[in-house]
Amino acid sequence: MYFKQFYLGCLAHASYLLGSEGEAAVVDPQRDVDDYINEAVAHGFKIKYIFETHLHADFVSGHRELAARTGAEIVFSRTAQATFKHHAVKEDDEIKFGKVILRIMETPGHTPESVCILVTDTEVSDQPQKILTGDTLFIGDVGRPDLAGGKGYTPQIMAAMMYDTLHEKLLQLADDVEVYPAHGAGSMCGKSMSNERSSTIGLQRKFNYALKPMAKDEFVHMMTADLAEAPAYFPKDAEINRTGAQALSHLHKPEPLTPEQVRDLTSRTNSLLYDDSQTDSLRYVVLDVRTAAEFGAGHVPGSLNVGLGGQFAMWAGTLIPLPAPIVIVAEGESQVEEAQMRLARVGSENVKGYLAGGVYEWQRSGFELATVPQITVDELSALILEQPRLQILDVRRPPEYASGHVPRALHAPLSTLSQTFKNLTLDPAKLTAVICAGGFRSSAATSILQQNGFANLVNVAGGTTAWINAGHPVQIPNS
Repeated sequence: MYFKQFYLGCLAHASYLLGSEGEAAVVDPQRDVDDYINEAVAHGFKIKYIFETHLHADFVSGHRELAARTGAEIVFSRTAQATFKHHAVKEDDEIKFGKVILRIMETPGHTPESVCILVTDTEVSDQPQKILTGDTLFIGDVGRPDLAGGKGYTPQIMAAMMYDTLHEKLLQLADDVEVYPAHGAGSMCGKSMSNERSSTIGLQRKFNYALKPMAKDEFVHMMTADLAEAPAYFPKDAEINRTGAQALSHLHKPEPLTPEQVRDLTSRTNSLLYDDSQTDSLRYVVLDVRTAAEFGAGHVPGSLNVGLGGQFAMWAGTLIPLPAPIVIVAEGESQVEEAQMRLARVGSENVKGYLAGGVYEWQRSGFELATVPQITVDELSALILEQPRLQILDVRRPPEYASGHVPRALHAPLSTLSQTFKNLTLDPAKLTAVICAGGFRSSAATSILQQNGFANLVNVAGGTTAWINAGHPVQIPNS
């Protein structure tokens, strides 16, 4: 059996191609499907099946485009209620191609329709060798149980289902069965996933906190406590996947815009962009996709910084409502094209244009650039001693902040910053240092704060990771 994992770091998403005797199956495909087609052609496979382990919420799947281009059959759980032509499967259904048998396990918990796929290569053994777990079982974690609320399921109901799935099904498998999930570290579909991209049932039984022996009530409480707020685009992407997204070929190429045109659009840009209920067609997001250092050195006033070098798609989807029209600021047209593709992966298809010539052309046209100085952690340490009134804002997720932070740092996660910063005791006129784990999220946060009147900001390059590595003191909340 041929087996390959495709890993998309921008979304911490894993998908798979399995092949045998000239036929193949793809599991949990990303929006852009050329890689699967090219890989299949290179190895002489015809893609016959496309499996979805569940209705993904954090990205838009390319299942319909892949099916249209290959003639493959889409396979979904019978409970997914997909609205396009597909092969509905249930517990113990088997699909065979070549010497491979794929057996369905219904595994509700992350979502009601979640399934796992047991993989048996009969040339090796009659027993399953691998399991593709979707978002049910991760490496070091399990799927969050709160993404089905709109369908009448509480997080507690889903967590109880997850407990039964784990103990009655997955933990009944042999220890040597290899585990391949649909997501890794950085995904919002779990709490604390490992950086490893595969494991075994035996290792997960031993090291995964969620698989430790415990009563169901204890498990439910643990899985539903301190859940990070799910991005607003999650339920929308799940519904897109239920109906099937259009082919990427329908996207229009962004229009080159002059600085004057972009300036006119920025005059209509304000913090309401981050309130999905108040977004309308007149308000544009000017999205700067350059690095934090490039953004800090000079950017279009009012623009939002989400760098292509990090988890761009997830954060862009979190911070920008899907209907909002977008103008890209980038280093060149190749970055514009990349940004448009990566936005489409989370369902954002409204890139209307880009600033032709970038910030150089903006400045050459006589328009001022805004800046955000970048400082090192040693410079932050000196500022703390020199300026007692310095404000420090940590925009990491709650578990990260709770594990240790720069002394005196207030906390407001980036995902909800535009709604919550007003509840903090921050003075927009005072010097404010913004910090995250490495400088990516904090740069996005400085751009949001600038839109809301903060005029004296610095971004901490290297973030809390560099702070700790440099040996500076760390404060633990409530300690």
